[in-house]
Amino acid sequence: MQKKKIKLSIALAVKNEEKNLELCIRSIVDIADEIVVVDGGSTDRTVDIARQYGASVIETDNPPIFHINKQKALDMCHGEWILQLDADEVVTETLKKEILEVISDGLNGYALPRKNFFLGHWLRKGGQYPDYVIRLVKKGKAYFPCKSVHEQIAVEGKVGYLKEPLLHYSYKNISEYWRKADAYTTLTARELLDKRISTGLIQWGTYMVVKPIQTFFSLYIRHKGFIDRINGLLFAFFSALHYPIAYLKLKKLRTFQKHRLARQYEE
Repeated sequence: MQKKKIKLSIALAVKNEEKNLELCIRSIVDIADEIVVVDGGSTDRTVDIARQYGASVIETDNPPIFHINKQKALDMCHGEWILQLDADEVVTETLKKEILEVISDGLNGYALPRKNFFLGHWLRKGGQYPDYVIRLVKKGKAYFPCKSVHEQIAVEGKVGYLKEPLLHYSYKNISEYWRKADAYTTLTARELLDKRISTGLIQWGTYMVVKPIQTFFSLYIRHKGFIDRINGLLFAFFSALHYPIAYLKLKKLRTFQKHRLARQYEE
């Protein structure tokens, strides 16, 4: 008796990804039974490229927590299994083979190791490899909590681990790094505001001094980022700046919040 073919959906949430999307889709189109793209208001050729490859495109807005659109993509998929990707990720031939092998197994989800590239260099150290991320999930058995920028997909039941890496071309140049970092630090500042973190002297010391030093030491020394030479140094230094920038944005948000409350009181 011939084994039933298991349908695989590909889920992407994107915005202005014309430089990355085609390479991503081309890497998986031959194993995909369905490609679902949720577009958050692109103004470039992103939507045209997605449709060119037969993707089902849902056009919507771009919420601050971008995992909301990732969840929309998961919800719109019809396959028994879903591979969730970002537009700057590429699936290798060996990874495709492994994916097709494991989706016939009994687990509800799998974490994939990622090779993260920074300024064109694969970061072997600095805590950046293997960088396991849950991306392959059974339909209806996984979801995004949509509460934090750093969260992973939550899966019902046990999660397995694949061996072949997913290629992640996240930061091709420094300007692209800071464009993305601006969005991440803004989200962190909003999360701190929601948690009612103050901007007093203790918090200043924590976010302006302690956390940056801890982050740099962890990435560059403890996780041996120095092995990646100048790329490892820059990545550790830039990563350490996340907290001071988020703290300064938090101060602006608090100032704006106070002024708004004052105006409402005067009215």
